[in-house]
Amino acid sequence: MATVRRRVLLSVGGVALVGGAGWGVNWLTAYSRYEQSNVGKLSFRNRLKFPELIDPKPDGAGRRHYSLRLAPGTRTFRRGQKTDTWGANGSYLAPTLRMRDGDEVSVAVANKLPERTTLHWHGMHLPAAMDGGPHQMIERDSTWRPRWSVHQPAATLWYHPHPHGSTGKHVYRGVAGMIIVDDEHSKSAGLPTTYGVDDLPLIIQDKNFHDDGQFDFTETSFSDDVAGVDNRGVLGDTILVNGVHDPYVPVSTERVRLRLLNASNARIYRIGFTDDRPFHLVAAENGLLRRPLELTRLRLAPGERAEVVVAFTPGTKTVLRSFPPDINVSWPTDRFLGGDDTFDLVEFRASARLRKSPELPTRFAGAPRPIELPKDPTVRKLSFVGVQINGKAMDLARIDEVVPAGATEVWEIERGDDMVHAVHVHGCTFNVIEVNGDKPPAHMTGPKDTVYLPVIGTVRLAVKFDSLTDTKTPYMFHCHVLRHEDDGMMGQFLVVEPGTEKQVSRRLTLDDSHDSH
Repeated sequence: MATVRRRVLLSVGGVALVGGAGWGVNWLTAYSRYEQSNVGKLSFRNRLKFPELIDPKPDGAGRRHYSLRLAPGTRTFRRGQKTDTWGANGSYLAPTLRMRDGDEVSVAVANKLPERTTLHWHGMHLPAAMDGGPHQMIERDSTWRPRWSVHQPAATLWYHPHPHGSTGKHVYRGVAGMIIVDDEHSKSAGLPTTYGVDDLPLIIQDKNFHDDGQFDFTETSFSDDVAGVDNRGVLGDTILVNGVHDPYVPVSTERVRLRLLNASNARIYRIGFTDDRPFHLVAAENGLLRRPLELTRLRLAPGERAEVVVAFTPGTKTVLRSFPPDINVSWPTDRFLGGDDTFDLVEFRASARLRKSPELPTRFAGAPRPIELPKDPTVRKLSFVGVQINGKAMDLARIDEVVPAGATEVWEIERGDDMVHAVHVHGCTFNVIEVNGDKPPAHMTGPKDTVYLPVIGTVRLAVKFDSLTDTKTPYMFHCHVLRHEDDGMMGQFLVVEPGTEKQVSRRLTLDDSHDSH
């Protein structure tokens, strides 16, 4: 019905535009140009690669050490063309880091990039000073050495740069990697666990390329095409999965676990298979669901992750596709924000013989329980409009919220415009409890740290904060459409000892390593 209505409006509106204004034909041409698809254009000729898995043994003191070297490089994504890239321990993307609940970890992050950067551990519960946000800049040719204790359930997290004002470009160039956290329950959960065989990380990104093969960072302004759509960020016409274009992956087991990460700057995906086979959602960003949820489509906004399990039969093929996402913005804005786009991502090729896989459990022992709210929780209201939160742009010297350690609060997030916004809150876990006064759809109810704002209106979150405190170093909350974040759609909060909230300063003293714009 929505598609039919759009066609009628386009036909009638186009005639009106052509008849009433000279720019009508140009508008219709622009509208047609911004529907993107690669369906029918791929041959799935490149075998999918998986990032190196780093899983170090503990040292004599029981600490696991990880070393990351951020540096420029080159990578051939399309035949005959080399692209200048950034990566960690390689030319593009970064290794997968495996950790366990209870681990003591340390990371040496050496910055050999041509400019200073940061490295944020997205979804990790850790001290604010180790979070890798814009207050932990790593200068060129220097090494940052964060240390923390892992204290959270099994989950799929990720890491990426977070320098204020340039996060989008740093991520787009290629610095991004996964973190797999295990716990005492994860190996006995009955899920596929062999990395790169039946437990597959899929880092999904969209890119644009210049004719010479270099990344195209151009962010087209749409002010001449449709009012208000001039800050969407980059939406690419070429899809990379784990840094591979046009990929396939052989399947050797009856069931495969896919760890899906939307590492794109702005694009929303609606994941499903071309043969409409069902799959089961088993985990959200911050942990397992209590029960598997059968789906045929799943929306992923920038920064969101999901773990799904899909079954295969011998000798069959299917393609994982992003169908036109339901982004719930009005016509014609949805076209300019990727709402009509379709992309094939990766082809799966099942072998003639498949190894047996355990049956998918009906429940997962040890999955995080739903967050329980206190009788009279603190309610914080945040309005996301344009590139501001509550009418304010980001200020690195301003503290927007002060939270008592260990608190459980309600955050009411209002999407007040017809744009795409995805909210990420550092250093905590939340549950979505309401969407415009209604219960959220089942796929949104798991333990999360990032959520798409699916409607113009209010999404209510039950937010559980960690017990780690710091009166000087804040965490961030922001839109994960990276153009919005870089343009100022970000705020800061401190987590402090309960009862001291009014005693801490709401202003920070910045040193030279902080960019205050």
